[in-house]
Amino acid sequence: MWNRDEGHDARFVDLFRDGHALVGRDGELAALRAAVSGHRLVTVTGAAGTGKSRLALAALAPPSDDTARTVVRVRWHDGIPVGRRALTARVARALSGAGLPWGVAGAPGGPGLSWDPAPAEPAAPARPVPADEVLLLLDDVDPVHTECIGLVQTLLMARPAVRVLVTARRPLGLGDERVVRLAPLPVEAAPGRPGASPAAELLVSRARERGWTGEPDPATVTRVCRLLEGVPLALELAAGRLGEWTMEELAAHLETGRCRLSDPDPLLLRHRTLRTSVGAVHALCEPAQRKVWRRLSVFTGPFTEAAAVFVCLGSDLAPHEVPPALATLSATGVLQTLGEAGAVRPPRYRMARAARDFGAERLAAAGERPVTRDRHAVHFRGVAAVAETLWNTGLQRQALQTVQDEHDDLMVLAHRAGDGSVHAETALETMLHLWFWWAVHDHAREGSDHLHGLLPRLPADSPLAARGRWLAAWLSAAWDPRTAHHLLSLAWPAAVLAGDDALLGHIAHAHGTLAWQRQDPVTAARYYRQAADTTPSGAPWGPSPAVSLAALAVVQAHHAPAAAARTARRALAQPDCADDAWATALAHHARAFADHRSGHTGRARHRAGRALADLEARVDAPQAHRALRLLLATLDLAAATAGAPTPRPRPHVPVPRDAAQPPSSAASLAQR
Repeated sequence: MWNRDEGHDARFVDLFRDGHALVGRDGELAALRAAVSGHRLVTVTGAAGTGKSRLALAALAPPSDDTARTVVRVRWHDGIPVGRRALTARVARALSGAGLPWGVAGAPGGPGLSWDPAPAEPAAPARPVPADEVLLLLDDVDPVHTECIGLVQTLLMARPAVRVLVTARRPLGLGDERVVRLAPLPVEAAPGRPGASPAAELLVSRARERGWTGEPDPATVTRVCRLLEGVPLALELAAGRLGEWTMEELAAHLETGRCRLSDPDPLLLRHRTLRTSVGAVHALCEPAQRKVWRRLSVFTGPFTEAAAVFVCLGSDLAPHEVPPALATLSATGVLQTLGEAGAVRPPRYRMARAARDFGAERLAAAGERPVTRDRHAVHFRGVAAVAETLWNTGLQRQALQTVQDEHDDLMVLAHRAGDGSVHAETALETMLHLWFWWAVHDHAREGSDHLHGLLPRLPADSPLAARGRWLAAWLSAAWDPRTAHHLLSLAWPAAVLAGDDALLGHIAHAHGTLAWQRQDPVTAARYYRQAADTTPSGAPWGPSPAVSLAALAVVQAHHAPAAAARTARRALAQPDCADDAWATALAHHARAFADHRSGHTGRARHRAGRALADLEARVDAPQAHRALRLLLATLDLAAATAGAPTPRPRPHVPVPRDAAQPPSSAASLAQR
């Protein structure tokens, strides 16, 4: 039987009789039922809108076996005074109505709690204590979370026949508590399982229930689910808008605007909009937690505790206040904790999109957006500088991993510089630190686009302008040589006036790449030699002299194999080459190709195979990988044509002609 408090919304109890069955929660439902059967205290936790109450009601539906169970549901309502006495009174009345007498302090059979019920409120008639199991559902206790802890602990000690199921955004923290955590629905279909993802299934099914008759495009549905991050409440609110928007229009609205989804007749008042649901969480936060929340909204992707402390600091917030706020916001679902507990790497945090949008509004209203974004930009400029240092000191895999981990927030600096909320020089300096990411990791077009957008925003006398023009020219040499030549012609006088030998050497290297793209090996060799001779050893940015020598060897390998072998050995003997997997791979590629041109195909194949294995173990350089694999395929074909035993076939990876970096030059050579 169900016992409902006066004023309780009966739609919650009748939810599943009306066809609003749970979607995509089979695993969580089975886990919750097992937990309720085996433990006296179970708490369902999760972020706002994940469906904690619905899951609890589904788990407490009449079981299929003959188990007798009395379910008593107490839900906290807005407008009732927050306090342990008021909560105790409501629980006592509910249990008394279910047949469990609940006395005042010191009364026979009482649990040792006292309360003062309102005089005008009639006492619930007592019934005999039932012989079956009594399960108390304390639903949505976040407004009385602290009061609920003591009440539940006392109740479990006083009434051994009572089990308690709690729904809240964070656990109670009691020793006997079993926690079932509810995450958003997966937005991608499980591997090996046909059909739509759980999030897509919920979106479409709720839209059908509301009369939507459109034919969903799977890609657009997945896009909507990804934008809403699989939050069930957001998906249901979005389903209600499909009567006035198509699925494509809904996706466009979610992508360009804030999640202003609404429902005119929600089950809960705070579920009227997604923003209202998040705002209910914000209202329960302490002042320090609210400050941390709004300042963390400047992060686009995952972040570390150290980054959060740096960005959130201010005269009104001390460093030691940030970590506890992170823990609380994680417990309430505002932040998602990434990584396993106890792992070697420290945990990372990510803010849900709805919480981030809400925090951004509060940040702007508090007038803190400019200074917080400035601190964010300064921090990630430092991250980019650390990644560049890792690259230059031989920790190149770690350098690439650092950029991958912080990619979203590093890239957002360029966009914020475009709207004027971040200094363009800070953003450009960050992009320049990441030259190896653009050049080696096959992101030339992305880097070129960012640089071309930032350069016009720089002050006319900015010392970074020449470096920015050089890097933009080098990255775009393959698909826009005319613009590349123009940018280099602007960068060269500034480098001469500044006496910047490193920049002069890098400009020569870019000219060598342009010459090689237009199939002028003589000019390319001259520029690469000039770059190797001009660039100082140990220059903190840009391709090293070893890279320029390796590129020169690649050019020479086609018409002067002996000279190419000597140049490649000279490149490998450079002081900075041992720590540079990119330069080493280029030099070994040149030596292998020179051996092949000299008729030593077997030795060439052995050298190329060792170079590929070394590269794969040290750094992720897609273009260099493609060049070496294509060379191996060419050598295998040559061996088979000569009548030698055919080696095991290797995958053929096509090499794009629009790659502009020296590794692509090697790949283009291998194509000929």
